[in-house]
Amino acid sequence: MHPDVEPIGFLLGTWRGEGHGEYPTIESFDYGEEIRFAAVPGKPFLTYQQRTWALDDQRPLHAECGYWRPKPGGNLEVVLAHPTGVAEIEEGMVAGEIISLVATSIGRTATAKQVTGLSRRFELVGGDVLRYEVQLAAVGEPLQGHLTAELKRVDEG
Repeated sequence: MHPDVEPIGFLLGTWRGEGHGEYPTIESFDYGEEIRFAAVPGKPFLTYQQRTWALDDQRPLHAECGYWRPKPGGNLEVVLAHPTGVAEIEEGMVAGEIISLVATSIGRTATAKQVTGLSRRFELVGGDVLRYEVQLAAVGEPLQGHLTAELKRVDEG
């Protein structure tokens, strides 16, 4: 692992669990999720792959992929792409085993839903549980809670 990645090295591996989603413009839902963080030998970033599925029938729901790039002073840059036509750049801080991120740039294709804000907070609990919250501003709604999940490490990568 590249030394620059050490501040977020606790993310390495595969995480699985369940989450809950809500937003004023949709019905609330529960979902299963898997996230994988992997180091690239000699490179100062982690790769990130995420997928979710419906708990009732296992149909795919959402996915994201990208890169997590730690910077000096506890700073973190994250670049993500979504199959819905949204791309986001988030910047934030790593404080121990808590990560806080806010979107500084959101790009979208002509047919993507209007997304104007995103923030994420991750916290490692007890060494093997990763909890997160995502806030979303989209389709005319202000930034507000959208997703929460609790994932357990199933593989250390």
